[in-house]
Amino acid sequence: MAIKNYVLDTSVLLHDPSSLLRFEDNHVWIPVETLEELDRFKTEQTERGANARSVNRRLHDFFQGRRDAMQEGAVTPDGGRISVLINGYHEPVNGAENPALARMKEFFPNPEKMDHRILACCLHVQATRHQPTILVSKDINMQLKALALGLESDDYLHDKVEDRAAVHPGLPVVKIGIHQMQRFASAGSLVVDRKNDPARAMNEYVLLESSAGKTMPARCLHDGTLKKLCVPAALGIPGGIQLRGANLGQLCFLDALLDPEVSLVTCLGPAGTGKTLLAIGAGLFLLRQRLHDGLTISRPVIPMGDTLGFLPGDLKEKMRPWLQPIYDALECLMPRNAAPPGFEGRPQRRHRERPPFAESGPGPGAFKPHEKLIAQGVLEVEALCYIRGRSIPNRFFVLDEAQQLTPLEAKTIVTRMSKGSKLIMVGDPDQIDHPYVDARSNGLVYARNRMRCHPIARHVTLSKGERSALAEAGASAM
Repeated sequence: MAIKNYVLDTSVLLHDPSSLLRFEDNHVWIPVETLEELDRFKTEQTERGANARSVNRRLHDFFQGRRDAMQEGAVTPDGGRISVLINGYHEPVNGAENPALARMKEFFPNPEKMDHRILACCLHVQATRHQPTILVSKDINMQLKALALGLESDDYLHDKVEDRAAVHPGLPVVKIGIHQMQRFASAGSLVVDRKNDPARAMNEYVLLESSAGKTMPARCLHDGTLKKLCVPAALGIPGGIQLRGANLGQLCFLDALLDPEVSLVTCLGPAGTGKTLLAIGAGLFLLRQRLHDGLTISRPVIPMGDTLGFLPGDLKEKMRPWLQPIYDALECLMPRNAAPPGFEGRPQRRHRERPPFAESGPGPGAFKPHEKLIAQGVLEVEALCYIRGRSIPNRFFVLDEAQQLTPLEAKTIVTRMSKGSKLIMVGDPDQIDHPYVDARSNGLVYARNRMRCHPIARHVTLSKGERSALAEAGASAM
């Protein structure tokens, strides 16, 4: 296979610092402008800042004590090379200006813009190297500019799932006989002939269908045995409603949520399918059974559309608008007129007289039901900004809107979970506001595809909306 020249945009390095070593025996070029852009982000106390610092350290290790290697190229473990490219925007090729650069100046006359200088670097590599030159960028507009200049460009594909169909699979159907269905219903498990049935992933949910048309959901075990779901008729939410699965997908989701042997559950589905509500409801139900010390609910802070600028108040008051959907779910599960739940043996926090966001007014109605849980420390509702470096033991952790994460951020969160903790990642890959991830490269589908065959992980896809007839019609027709 011919060696290729890959020019990496800043967005790729911020997305995955290890991308430097993902191009096998090819030549990787890092424009010096990229180093300047990394310098802008390295002081941020965010995942992006940590990635920028990681790239700087990796490059420093490559070139330490080897000044000539910056342009000559440092050899990678796979036999490729990494070079830092000095901008060749005004550098003539064979004594004459590169025609491609002259054409670029007509289209993009501002040479000081970083994107344009990186594109100029690509054109310079293309003009001075015989091998194919490819710009790799997570920025779609950057890719379009490259195509307009006749450059080959591509997305960073290492952490993308291979097939979009694998992201939204339906519940597979397994055909069995009517007598097998009766044995399964009574015994709770069944071993079927797999000769004409494709191999199923461990813990994958399927729909058994008998020759008489009867159906029943089941879960595949590691040896191919099909096991009956273990879901109670209703989940009694402390101080709240009785929560029931409304369709087959929700029953499968509840089976995964309530299984103590499962540490990671990923759930994909469009708006209104009950992802967040069921996850939080299962967490509250398990708290009453003392299977976890507390429930933490979080979500990334990614705006949709225009924002209202800076918000007043302390940290909790600033985060309230971002976390409002979580409070909406809590109030649906624990209505305002419900009695405040009590967890015997859990002391009230002494440093505050009333929980945050409590309604003013005297009497027992001054508190919403979930606020007593917050005051007791049983329930935490927080943004995802400060999870890096934490160790989270024995908690039921619900991560809403997980499709807004990058794969590296998803890995960071999964590795924060300590013994006894259970992580629930829910989201809709079709609702992404993050500029550098899409339906095939976000942290939710990445976690699902990397962990799908692990015995402590399960995945469920929900498709039927239960919020309202209007919400379901809008999700499918709009």
